[in-house]
Amino acid sequence: MAENERDIRRKSQEHRLKRMRQEGMRPPIGSARAPLANASIDCGWGRLIFGNTFEDPADLVETLRAERADRRDIALYVNDPQVVLAGAPQELFLDPSLTYRLDLSTYRPAAQARRGFFIRRLSTRADAEAVNVIYGARGMVPVPPEFFWSHRDARALTVLVAEDADTGEVLGSVMGVDHRLAFDDPEGGSSLWCLAVSPQAPHAGLGESLVRRLAETFMARGASYMDLSVLHDNDQAMALYDKLGFRRITAFAIKYKNPINEKLFTGGELDADLNPYAQIIVKEARRRGIHVEILDGEGGFFRLTHGGRSVACRESLSEFTSAIALSICDDKRVTRRIVERAGVKVPAQCTDPSPQAQAAFLAEHGSVVVKPARGEQGRGIAVGLQTVAEVQAAVERAKIVCDDVVLEACFTGEDMRLIVIDYKVVAVAMRRPARIVGDGTSSIVKLIEAQSRRRAAATGGESTIPMDAETERCVSAAGYSMTDVPEAGVEIVVRKTANLHTGGTIHDVTDGTHPALIEAAIKAARAIEIPVVGIDLMVRHPAGSDYVFIEANERPGLANHEPQPTAERFVDLLFPLSIPTQARRAQERGWADQREQSA
Repeated sequence: MAENERDIRRKSQEHRLKRMRQEGMRPPIGSARAPLANASIDCGWGRLIFGNTFEDPADLVETLRAERADRRDIALYVNDPQVVLAGAPQELFLDPSLTYRLDLSTYRPAAQARRGFFIRRLSTRADAEAVNVIYGARGMVPVPPEFFWSHRDARALTVLVAEDADTGEVLGSVMGVDHRLAFDDPEGGSSLWCLAVSPQAPHAGLGESLVRRLAETFMARGASYMDLSVLHDNDQAMALYDKLGFRRITAFAIKYKNPINEKLFTGGELDADLNPYAQIIVKEARRRGIHVEILDGEGGFFRLTHGGRSVACRESLSEFTSAIALSICDDKRVTRRIVERAGVKVPAQCTDPSPQAQAAFLAEHGSVVVKPARGEQGRGIAVGLQTVAEVQAAVERAKIVCDDVVLEACFTGEDMRLIVIDYKVVAVAMRRPARIVGDGTSSIVKLIEAQSRRRAAATGGESTIPMDAETERCVSAAGYSMTDVPEAGVEIVVRKTANLHTGGTIHDVTDGTHPALIEAAIKAARAIEIPVVGIDLMVRHPAGSDYVFIEANERPGLANHEPQPTAERFVDLLFPLSIPTQARRAQERGWADQREQSA
């Protein structure tokens, strides 16, 4: 077909499709109408390009070359992908994803709806912002909130969200594309994209419910099938799709070689068993062309080299942190004294080991915290103790971690972690204790085990809920035994500490943190003279100024604070010359704004 004939056909089809959309029409399945040529649809994160609508491979190559910065286009249903790749072998690659299809003519809805949440269409700007937070936590490409908002009533794109029935929090999202409205698909197909569930979600079945609701939405429109693309090594997702009746089909996808897709065409990760806290730094370093040498993968030790500088690290702990600063953070008693002299508010503390002194301290403050003087990851800490017997039992448990034990007055509030890098606050998060939600049929033990599995899956095995005396104490304090079956919807806090390693969840509040809390964290870091640190405060509210200092962590988990740029700022500190000029200027403007707010 001559080029001018293709242009005439394309313009005619585009005009017809536009008219149909305006009139709310769609072509019938199996109609003889030809699909729109060279079709694509903007999904916010990038374009979904329908490769089967391209007759000329050169046209598809040029379309992929037009990918916008910070987006991720995908060409699906590509005919003869080897021919397309031959046209630009240095720029394009064959996506190692698998395509699954759900036959909507045989699909059957779930017999019973899940409890504790409901599925609805995205409808507000707050929904769009919440979805982007989930995308960031899952390492997905963010979508401009205005795109979500401007397309909220579009029929070609459907965005659903899962909302917690009690809190109203958006816990998950999925996007769907109606192929008939996108390119006059004669097969009447549809597809699913961007299925994402918050790592902090307390409910089971969110992903399955989102998939089912989208399938039922397209089924009601008369679509014949729903396709999706999943990475070849995502066994957990593929198990879900198998369960729901999807089947593998042969469909090829091609993507552009951009930084977002780099791990898909460079051979993947280093051959090392790094935990998520080391991985996030190593990935950022490799992205910038910094050489990485794994010293001990299991322990999280690696060396970064760039230009004339070489720095050894253990996760976020580097040679830039002195042995003195490390010693200060190691002993909670010393840390408290150092930051108190710098003007940081601290809780009352008792270091006298005698039972009489501890009983008197409890009588004075009514509720106390028991913690080992040395230790990490929440081990040995008990919160909210109100009787002498509870205190004595907690002291004995804390001594297993460290012989020296301290008592502190209990501050009523929430646990906040502020990440300070180069004496600037990079990320702030509220850390909330592990909790379960009753379903009316499972015992508390079973609910804890299920929630622990979900937390482990969401954090690479870093977060689990211990089945120990402290968990039993918290359950008992809530008025239950471990074998009780709570009613559906009943929420029970099963740990008082909010540490990630004991099942706690992390919620980003960087943008809404009071300047007084920012200032306190920076003061504490400067007093300790530590360039990278996690400062823990107890606060009434992130937007309020009331707080007390809890402790300083010399090796904070940067991976816990995505989508905030913690790894980027850490690598900036180690190798400032690796920062791109535009990023450096934007960063300097951000630091100036932070200083102005703190002034």
